[in-house]
Amino acid sequence: MSENPLAVAEPWDLVADGYAEFAPAIMRPFAERALEYASATTSSQVIDIAAGTGILSLLAAPRVAQVHAIDFSGPMIERLITAAGAAGLTNIEASVGDGQSLPFDSDRFDAGFSLFGLMFFPERDKGFAELFRVLRPGGTAVVSSWAPVAESPLMRTMFGAYRAADPNIQEPRPDHLSLENPEVLQTEMHSAGFETVSVQRHSTALTFTDADQLWETMARSSAPLGLMRRKVGEQVWAERVAVMKSYLAEHYRPRQPLSTTAFLGIGHKPEF
Repeated sequence: MSENPLAVAEPWDLVADGYAEFAPAIMRPFAERALEYASATTSSQVIDIAAGTGILSLLAAPRVAQVHAIDFSGPMIERLITAAGAAGLTNIEASVGDGQSLPFDSDRFDAGFSLFGLMFFPERDKGFAELFRVLRPGGTAVVSSWAPVAESPLMRTMFGAYRAADPNIQEPRPDHLSLENPEVLQTEMHSAGFETVSVQRHSTALTFTDADQLWETMARSSAPLGLMRRKVGEQVWAERVAVMKSYLAEHYRPRQPLSTTAFLGIGHKPEF
């Protein structure tokens, strides 16, 4: 079992509003690429596991027959449903549930996705096994994970700000046993039964008008910062925010591109 604090719903519940507003700026390029790899069509049935506020689901819905989105955070799912309604999308079904025990029949979906979700599962093998089970023979799965923080100038900048506010916070070291190791991602997809597995590296760069926009985009969608705020209380949080924003103002040049990188694992369920 994992002790990762992001493997439970609470931190994601805390940032659901900000995540819905700001996370698409970072996540959309990876969702677009994942949909390209899956080659979904207008007749496809798609599942989006650990869907969050629905960045991939909302992009997929106009292109496929039906999207089933599932996430363990009720507030995230509520925002997905609201966004689908606002966009006039009637082919998204969203529900609260566990990606390690999916409430769907086997051999149902033409394509399955988990963008930056399965990577946090306490039991990843169950997550991969369930994704494999619910895909029809010949179906395609795409699972993404962030690359190590050291390879992301965007995340290194933010961890510099975190450390300025709390010296006890250290930039995460590479975890060679996690999905941020592309060999592990490939191996775990193979172990679940997927064939012709490949792992593709994809990077995107974001620019911000100034340090304040960088702060708003990252902080309001950050589950770790949501936990920090809950832990330290509003007075200490306000003090830390001032320090972090000051750090970013000093270290971020307006409109400077900051890149971040992810690995996308693509696998196929055998036809027979």
